[in-house]
Amino acid sequence: MRHLSVWTATADLPSFPSLDDDIGADLVVVGGGIVGLTTALLATQNGFGRVVVLEARTLGAGTTGSTTGKVSAQHGLTYASLSKRLGEEAATQYARANQAGLDKIVELAEQMSIDCELTRAPSYLYTHESSRRKDLIDEAEAANRAGLSAELVTDTDLPFQVASAVRFGDQVHFHPGKYLAGLAQAFVDAGGLIYENSRVQSFHERGGQVHVKTARGAIRAKHALLATLLPPGLTGGFFARAKPIRSYAFAVRLSEQAPVSMSLSVDQPSRSIRPWRAPDGNGLIIGGNGHQTGDSTDEQACYEDLQRWTSNTFDVNSFEFRWSAQDYQTFDQVPYVGKVPLHKSLYVATGFRKWGLTNGTAAAMMVIDQITGRSNPWQKVFDTTRIGDTKALVEAAGHNLKSGAELTGGHLMRALRSPEPELRPGEGGIVKIKGDTVGAYRDHDGQLHVVRPTCTHLGCPLHWNKAETSWDCSCHGSRFTADGDVLEGPAKTPLHRPHD
Repeated sequence: MRHLSVWTATADLPSFPSLDDDIGADLVVVGGGIVGLTTALLATQNGFGRVVVLEARTLGAGTTGSTTGKVSAQHGLTYASLSKRLGEEAATQYARANQAGLDKIVELAEQMSIDCELTRAPSYLYTHESSRRKDLIDEAEAANRAGLSAELVTDTDLPFQVASAVRFGDQVHFHPGKYLAGLAQAFVDAGGLIYENSRVQSFHERGGQVHVKTARGAIRAKHALLATLLPPGLTGGFFARAKPIRSYAFAVRLSEQAPVSMSLSVDQPSRSIRPWRAPDGNGLIIGGNGHQTGDSTDEQACYEDLQRWTSNTFDVNSFEFRWSAQDYQTFDQVPYVGKVPLHKSLYVATGFRKWGLTNGTAAAMMVIDQITGRSNPWQKVFDTTRIGDTKALVEAAGHNLKSGAELTGGHLMRALRSPEPELRPGEGGIVKIKGDTVGAYRDHDGQLHVVRPTCTHLGCPLHWNKAETSWDCSCHGSRFTADGDVLEGPAKTPLHRPHD
């Protein structure tokens, strides 16, 4: 089994040089996932001049390349909650935005002749517990009031009985890696520029332009979009307005016919299922076991639990790929899309709650509308300056108090439960070396990698993720390699090393 996303492993994604010059642009998009590339392509279609995409690593290396590839307006128990918390109109506009995102993906795939295995299929939200039937009744009714077609059923094509399920018809699943490759090619063919391995180090507004700097280059643009999962650094205070969530996935080959539908459990731990076009045709993507980044004491156990459930539920021939993904969840369940507060030309799209394919595509449409001065009926619901309802404020306060506790007490607690200083190959954690508390990992060749286990974003302590061999921050979700290089922000700079 390969420890790699099936989508990045089986897509022929194009490669691009890094930025090593100072250039000007109408729009610079930071991030080469679905939000960034969709926005960039739509900008060229709307008559923008020079449009540039900057990607810190390679296209699809972030969350888009690690999704389950579900393109659906069914987002768990969402519509009943939004109706109750934010009102019927907010739920309706959220539904319309995500349906529009789904439709736009289908439109672009057809328009650009992108061979991305796009397939129509029903989607089920299900429970095994009869006591939760009322939750699904409420969700189906709220979804219908929001303009979506939902029905309550008890029969599905899953290999087990469910107590109840909400069925959305005519949803979509696809190959996100191949879709990104198609977007990138269409964008470049339209005159767009893409630079990979060009992590943004700083950005600011001055003289009516946004100035963006990378390690070896710079861009001056009329407008800039931060499509980086979470904005880098302290921008807009979004790090305190959403929490990071990790989840896990497998791509498996079955000895039986795979379900045609997509599905998601409301029971915990969550289980996400969709078919996968494996070499023999009978493939399945299984996801679940989400938790706040850095909170799990054993990420490997999350994989093992999901693997056991998959083997016990399906007739598995082989486990082909395994991977994990990260996203951010806002406290009122709606992403932030639009201008960064107190900025004139800087835009953001963040907080997709693991539904970034439809939400992210809708976000691209909203950003283009806002830049070009067109009104958008969904924009108010996704407004970046909103405060949220009372429940959201309480949850945000609790999360930030927890982050503060991590900042002040996390080092001690991790040191108390750390492994012995003499690390075995493949082992990592907080250790003392010559009286100095450090983060260390001994690779399978016996080489020791040592860093200061303090996040360079706001100084929170880091947790060793042995399943991904990474240093993870539970405060705001930054992640680093064993050598301290940034994997995911909001941190912008590598970890310090003891000799630094």
